[in-house]
Amino acid sequence: MYTPDPTFRKSSYSGRGDNCVEVADLPAGAAVRDSQHPELGHLSFAASEWSAFLHAARTGEL
Repeated sequence: MYTPDPTFRKSSYSGRGDNCVEVADLPAGAAVRDSQHPELGHLSFAASEWSAFLHAARTGEL
């Protein structure tokens, strides 16, 4: 799934330091990138994969 120029924001799951993950909403899921190296691109996830990841993060399964 490729989306040119998604709009990224700091993930609410990132800490308060400089090391954080940015996330962008996509029409069919979400994209994630390293905030310190955005030039390296991003990983895209289908909506079902993103939903499963968020559920695991919220319930402490990760």
